[in-house]
Amino acid sequence: MSNNMRLERLRKYMNEKNIEIALIFEPDNQFYISGFKAITYSRPIVTVVTQDKIELIVPGLEELHAKEVAKVDNVYVYYEIPEMKEHGISHKHYLDIILNRYPKGITVGIEKDIVSASFSEYITEKSFAIKDVGSKIFEMRYVKDAREIEFLKIAGYLSDIGIKGSLENARVGMSELEFDVAGDNALLKYVSENYPDTYIGFANWTCSGIDRTAQPHLDSNTRILQRGDIVIHSRQVWYENYRAENERTFIIGKPTERQKEVFKIAVEAQQAGLDTIKAGIPARMVDEAARAVVAKHGLELYSNHRIGHGLGLSEHEEPYLRFDNELILEEGMVFSMEPGIYIPGIGGFRHSDTAIVGKNSATIITNYPRSVEELILDI
Repeated sequence: MSNNMRLERLRKYMNEKNIEIALIFEPDNQFYISGFKAITYSRPIVTVVTQDKIELIVPGLEELHAKEVAKVDNVYVYYEIPEMKEHGISHKHYLDIILNRYPKGITVGIEKDIVSASFSEYITEKSFAIKDVGSKIFEMRYVKDAREIEFLKIAGYLSDIGIKGSLENARVGMSELEFDVAGDNALLKYVSENYPDTYIGFANWTCSGIDRTAQPHLDSNTRILQRGDIVIHSRQVWYENYRAENERTFIIGKPTERQKEVFKIAVEAQQAGLDTIKAGIPARMVDEAARAVVAKHGLELYSNHRIGHGLGLSEHEEPYLRFDNELILEEGMVFSMEPGIYIPGIGGFRHSDTAIVGKNSATIITNYPRSVEELILDI
C-alpha cells in the first residue's frame, strides 16, 4: 500500500468524523503516513494532514532530510539558532499559522494516547474541538501489505543470522555483552555485503543464569557466561523500518532434568500458539492455546505475560495476543509468539518467533532451531 493510499484512508476517516485537520506526532505513525522518520524526536516534529494537503513541521537539523525523503506537499522548518529566529523557533510557530486559517469550532484530530494534556489544552484554547485519529492509524497498521511483508521476511532472515552469529561464537568466560556483539558482527558483515545503501537496524539483549533468566526483561550486562547457565537471547532486526523478533533460550553444559522438562513445555506451548494462528479467529484463542499447555503442567502462575504482540514499525505494537482480546485476526497481521515460563530457582525459558497470519495457518519468518536438544551448547 503506497503512502497515497494510506493517506486516502485517513482522509476518508477524517471526512466521516468531520475532522478538518489532523496533527500527527507519533514517529511510526508519521512514517506510515508521510514516509519520513527522524533519528531523534526531542525536538517536536508534526505531520499535518488535511483533505487537500499533507505537510511536515521539522526542526532545522532535519530540513534537508525531510525535503529529500518525505512524501509531503510542504515542509515548514523552525530553528534554534539566533540567526534564523525570524523563521520561528518552535513547532508552534507554524502550528499557529496553520490553525489560524480555520474558524472557531472546527474539529482537530490528534493522537489522544500520545500527545500531552498541555497540547490538548493548546488546541481547545483556540476554541477547536478535538477527536482522536491515533487509534485509526494504529488500526490501519494492523494488516501489512505485500511490500511490508517482503520487508518483514528480510528482517526475519537477518535476525536468524544474528542469532546464529551469537550462538555459534558463544563460549564460557565471555560476557553477555560480548555474546551480543558476536551476533551483531555477523549481522553487520552480512548486510554490508548484501544490502548496499539500505536502512537496517537492530536491538538485542541477553540475560544469563538461573536468577536473571527468571526475570522476563533485563538488559545485557557484564555477567560472565558459565557452565550450567540458562541463557535467553533476544534480537530484533528491522529492514526499511520493519521489525522481526527472534528469541532463543539455550543452556550451557548439562541441564537438570527439571530444566529440560520446563524448556520442552515452553517449546510445546509456543508450537500450540503457532499452530492456532489463522485468519478469522479471535486473538484470545491463540493465547488460550499456548496457555493451556502451560496450565496442563501446573505452571500457569509462572507464565506471567501475554503470548505475543503485533510487529511492524514498532518494537511492540497492537494488536496483542492476550486472554481478553476479542479482535478477529486477519490475513497479513504479524505477531511475535513468545510464551514464557519463569521459575525462581529453576530459570526462565522463552523462545520468540515472528508469524504472519494466513487464511488457514501462519507463516513463520524466523527459523533458528528451537528444540532443547539443539540448544544445549557443549562449550
